[in-house]
Order: sequence, then C-alpha cells, then structure tokens
Amino acid sequence: MKSRPRRASLSYLCLIVLAACSKPAPPPPTPQVSVVKVQMQSVPLERQFVGRLSAYYSANVTARVSGVLLRRNYTEGSQVRAGQLLFEIDPVFYRAQLNNDIALLAEDQATYVNDRITAERNRKLLPVGSVSQQTVDNSDAAERSAAAKVKADEALVESARVSLNYTRVTSPITGIAGQQQVTAGAVVGTSTSDTGGGGTLLTTVQQIDPMYVNFTISSADLATLQESQSAGSVNLQQQNQTPVKIGLPNRTSYGTAGTLDFSDVTVNAATGAINLRALVANPQRRLLPGMYVTLTVDFGQRNNVFLIPQQALQRDTVGAFVMVVGADNKAVRKDVDANDSLGNNWVVTRGLADGDEVIVTGVQMAREGAGVKTVAWQPPPAASAPAAASAPAPAPASSTAAAPVSAASSASASAGMAH
Repeated sequence: MKSRPRRASLSYLCLIVLAACSKPAPPPPTPQVSVVKVQMQSVPLERQFVGRLSAYYSANVTARVSGVLLRRNYTEGSQVRAGQLLFEIDPVFYRAQLNNDIALLAEDQATYVNDRITAERNRKLLPVGSVSQQTVDNSDAAERSAAAKVKADEALVESARVSLNYTRVTSPITGIAGQQQVTAGAVVGTSTSDTGGGGTLLTTVQQIDPMYVNFTISSADLATLQESQSAGSVNLQQQNQTPVKIGLPNRTSYGTAGTLDFSDVTVNAATGAINLRALVANPQRRLLPGMYVTLTVDFGQRNNVFLIPQQALQRDTVGAFVMVVGADNKAVRKDVDANDSLGNNWVVTRGLADGDEVIVTGVQMAREGAGVKTVAWQPPPAASAPAAASAPAPAPASSTAAAPVSAASSASASAGMAH
C-alpha cells in the first residue's frame, strides 16, 4: 500500500518536467551595432603616382674639334656659369691653320687691288682707242675673280678662327658640371662610335633648380576623370594650377609642392598611358635627376559624394553594398558605387542619401529586415596604440543619431583601422 503514493509522486514530477520543456525558448537579444550618419559633401580628388626626376636643363659638353685634351678647368660637381671654360684642347694645329689662312687672304687681297687698278686704267683708255674692248673685258673679269677669291679667303679665316675657339670648351648653360668622362692626355674627336657620330663626350652640365617630375596616367583613369567632369561631379584644376605633392624615397614629405607643367595629347600605344610632367622647386638640391619619388596630384574636388569608414563597405557577387538602419530600426541593404578611397574612408558616389545611418561595426550580426540596437560609432585611437584593435565596444548612446563622417574626420582616422 505504501508503494502506490510513491508511484503517484513520480508521475506528478514527470508531468511537471514535461510542462516545463513545452514552454517556448526566449527570443535572442537584439544585436547592437555602431553607426555613422552620412552627409553629402565635397572631398579632394587625389591620385597617387610614381615619378622620376629629371633636370630642368641638361646639356652634354662634347668636343667639337679633334686633338689632345690638355686640361680640365673646373671642379667636378660644382656650379658653373654659361660660357665658363671647362676644358682645353691642344690649339697648336688650329692656330697654325688660322695663320696660314690669314696669309692667303692677304695675298689674294693684294692681287685683287692690282686687278682692280688695272681694270680701272683700261676702262679709261678704252675711249681714246689705246686698248681694245676685249682687254677691258678681261681686266674686269680678273677683278671680279680676285674679289670672289678674297671673299672665300675671308670665310676660311673665319672658319679657322671658329675651330681655334672650339679648342676652349665652355659650358653651354649655367648649372652643375658633372664628372669628366675623358682625362687629360686623351685624344678627343668630332666623330666617335660611342656617341653615335657626335663629338667625344667630356661632361654633362645640368640645371636642377627647378626640377621636372615625369610620370604617366592610364588612359582608363583619365577617361574616368573626364567622364566625372562632364557629369558635373568633379571640378578639375587647370594645368599650371594643379598642385602636386612630392614624397621622397625614405617615405618623408618633400615639403614644397610642385605644379602640373605638361600633359601629352598622345596615348603611348605600347603602355596605354599618357605622359605627364610636374615642375617643382629645388633650391637645396635635395632632389636629384634619376630619383624615383611618389606624387599625390590634386585634380580638384569631387562633389556630391559620401564618406564611409572602410569596414562599413561589403562586397558580394552582386557588387558593393552597405547596411543602413531604417526608420523602424531594422537593417536595410543598399547597393552603392565606391571605387575610390580617401584616407581610411571609401568615397561613395551613388546609393546613399543624406541622413542615412550606415552600420560600421556589427555588420555580421545585422540581418536585412531584422531589428538592431544602434550606438554612435567612434574612430579608433591612433595606430601607435597596440591595444587599439582590442578596444571594447562603445557604450550605448542616448539616441540613435551618430556624428556624420566628413573629410576632416577622414584625415584624423587611424591608419590601422580594420578592413
């Protein structure tokens, strides 16, 4: 009789457990995400390139006459003036040639004077019949021939004098004279195989203040800029007004900005690129010809765009998209166009509207059509702080509105932002 109540209590216990298991599970908590409120704005339109420096003026100093090089008259690597003597070639032969031509000129001048006097005498005797017309004609021809020979001799003298002057090799421009290519005692000439038929290269003089920076832009990128300009979303600077920032090989800024100096009108058929050139001052000679530098070219402003943090942008097989918070606090997908970046932000040209709250962190937990709890997103601290990546989630804000992203906040955002 005692076993029956025990069995009844066990039955009641099973019924209680079954009733407890039949209750529905509580709903999962609403995911918390951080958002930024975006506003339409204008941002700088910049492109980065790699360029190579070249001298503003560069002149090869070559031998223009043949002979033995006697001496060098400048310090290698020093500043020289236009017309300054750089080298001397043995002038003995050319001085002798000049003296010989001067003597020939004097001889022919004497002959011309004699022929001229004879011709004048014959012309006076012709009316009285003392000489024939043939004699007068012959004397006139001799005078003209002697005069022509004097002219030829004068030209030979001038040529010999020029050759003699060429034995003193001077600088064609003002600039920095480089290393000598031929030592004293060597024979130099006006035609050598290593210079393609020109004179022997003695040195090079270059003017490096200012400097040219040569670089290229792809035709596709240029077409994109032109399309944006025609659509009114880009305000391109004019040539000679477009600023160019220079970055040195050690990744430091040069400090002095240049300007766009030249843009070609022909596309290179081999590379599909267009040649561009910038001009930059170089008073301290920190820039040297042949050096590779990085350039940041400001092509103007891109208008009517949005800036969003890089981690807010997602991509799938359809394309780029962001998740935004709708009026009912539900996540909504928006497809966007974002092909350029500025600092740590993407530049969105289509797909967003003023006041959209874009989800930055917590995107993985947000599901389209599902509710979310929002807090204002804050840029992470400087990249120098090692614990920046493990910073705790921001505290909930009093309202769902978040501070808009601007070009200024883009510049202050950390370079170590997670992608």
